[in-house]
Amino acid sequence: METSKTFPSVETPDEGYQKTLKNFDELLPTLPQTKDGSISFVDGIPSPRLLSTHLLYSLFPTRMTDNTMACRFLYVCRNPKDVLVSKWYFVNKLRPKKMPPLSLEETFDLFCKGYGLFWDHVLGYWKASVELSKKVLFLKYEDVKKEPLGCVRKVAEFLGVPFTLEEENKEIVEQIVKLCCFESMSNQDVNKLDKRYQQRLVSNSDFFRKGEVGDWVNHLSPEMAEKLDQITEQKLQDTRFNFH
Repeated sequence: METSKTFPSVETPDEGYQKTLKNFDELLPTLPQTKDGSISFVDGIPSPRLLSTHLLYSLFPTRMTDNTMACRFLYVCRNPKDVLVSKWYFVNKLRPKKMPPLSLEETFDLFCKGYGLFWDHVLGYWKASVELSKKVLFLKYEDVKKEPLGCVRKVAEFLGVPFTLEEENKEIVEQIVKLCCFESMSNQDVNKLDKRYQQRLVSNSDFFRKGEVGDWVNHLSPEMAEKLDQITEQKLQDTRFNFH
């Protein structure tokens, strides 16, 4: 599969993706959850196709997960304590105004009881990445924040479009990181929009809060953190995976 690389200017982003007046949710279509598991709509999208999803890995049809197929998966996981806090803020943004906000304690209880199948979701992709390393690339959000340049190069290698020496000399990787960092994306005008409508109950601005690693310490009590660590350790036992 040939993939051309074109990058908008870092210094003049208005000439790049900001000019499209679309946010990432529109530029990266979400794979819909159909009752019959059909993905026939994908055939109408020109190749190469780039989609986002929250589906469990086990729910994808063989047409996508078979190692002989061209489809590849890039999965990014995050520390469960930060996931919990992020989910709490996000859910309350979507909560009808006539309903009281969901408390952190309520959210914590639901999360610990398995609401959202967080650990099953993570482990499904983790196991697939171990068994099919050329099919599934598994990244940790914390690593992406700590080593963004290395992670961008890893993604390019995984997709079969490694950066050339010329691109490295032109600091293309650095430009991509600068364009795609949290600060840059959250400050784009299109992502500051606070607009909802019937077909889309989430506004562009709802997807951005802090993007920080370890912000859970400002929200969870020591008891909450300890309990979540215990559950996580139990769920990940004998999997060779951890969030450290």
